Amino acid sequence: MEVILAIVIGILGGSGVWLILRPRTFQVLVGLSLLSYAVNLFIFAMGSLLIDREPIVRPGVVANLQNYTDPMPQALVLTAIVIGFATSALFLVLLLAARSLSGTDHVDGEKARERPPAGRMSP
Repeated sequence: MEVILAIVIGILGGSGVWLILRPRTFQVLVGLSLLSYAVNLFIFAMGSLLIDREPIVRPGVVANLQNYTDPMPQALVLTAIVIGFATSALFLVLLLAARSLSGTDHVDGEKARERPPAGRMSP
């Protein structure tokens, strides 16, 4: 299970970075979301990958990661999800405002150059 989670985190992180480097603002927004999902999974996995374990230590049980799941990464991920949602909503509003003002959704504010049709040379 750890190998699958590591592969998923790597794919999400790589896809997120690739989309952040794209010229369109919507692709940047999706890339930021994918990157935040990868970071959230990484933090969540640091708490330990155990199923049917209690997050709080019971009396009489040795307090180690074999007997319980650390609740701190779970709380951090929950907080990061809420903050990421608010940041994505704010970025989406700014994206729509910038598009209506500039008429384009490129990150640098410029439209892509028109290419001449194939077989014709530009003057």
